[in-house]
Amino acid sequence: MQNDKLLNYLHLHFIVFIWGFTAVLGALISIEAIPLVWYRMLMATFFVFLFLKFRKIKYKFPKKTLAGFALAGLIIAVHWLAFFGAIKVGNVSVTLAIMSTGAFFTSLLEPLFYKRKIIGYEVFFGILVIVGLYIIFNVEGDYFYGILLALLASFLGALFSVINGKFAVKYNASAISFYELGFGMLCITVYLAFSGSFSAAFFQLEATDWGYLFILASACTAYAFIASVHVMKWISPYTVMLTINMEPVYGIILALLILGEDENMSPKFYYGALIIIVTVIANGIVKNRIDRKKRTLGNT
Repeated sequence: MQNDKLLNYLHLHFIVFIWGFTAVLGALISIEAIPLVWYRMLMATFFVFLFLKFRKIKYKFPKKTLAGFALAGLIIAVHWLAFFGAIKVGNVSVTLAIMSTGAFFTSLLEPLFYKRKIIGYEVFFGILVIVGLYIIFNVEGDYFYGILLALLASFLGALFSVINGKFAVKYNASAISFYELGFGMLCITVYLAFSGSFSAAFFQLEATDWGYLFILASACTAYAFIASVHVMKWISPYTVMLTINMEPVYGIILALLILGEDENMSPKFYYGALIIIVTVIANGIVKNRIDRKKRTLGNT
């Protein structure tokens, strides 16, 4: 049992490492953000569909439920458009540092969706996150639009997580993913069709782009999602949350190693990024301790 837990913990770190590599792939792929996300969602939908068929997982839902999946699919599609757009107009390091604010946005959204009170320590940690953002904005003004897009991506990612949390307790995660990816891809398809973007050039990609897109859709999207659901059966949500917070760290290190000088930032940028990341981890530690005390008191 202990070995199984250790293997799944290492597996989780590998998954988070893959997620960190997603941003690097976004920088390596030469096409713009919109076609990049369209190809990613199209291919990932196909891979998840194959998984559903292989595992014989049911994926029929009522129309009202499908409407909810469609909304979530639109949100995740725009999230990825903003995420990869931030990488294209900024760089990987700035985008991943700003994406660390997701936990802050979640702490603001959860009271609205789950009808709970705003918690004092979350407000305090939110202020620290803003301090980190202020430092990054001040020292990396050249990436202003990239920072704004990354903030939008972070907010939409948090919104998606909160909405998806309601679905995850009721339905199979892989089936949810299939519909959300599919609906998101359809939304982008409608935009591309009306804008006249589907031309011969749209489908003529470099061989390296096809290779990177395949890795992005299969390993970084379909596999990572399905595998993350599996390891959560073995590892506590607290450990999962803390490990996922390592994604920007892995991503920034990978960007420095693979992309080189384009990712070299000023020391103050790393101070700001460190404030955000440490704050997010501290928030998780405090939240876990408070939840543990509540459970202990509830059992007495």
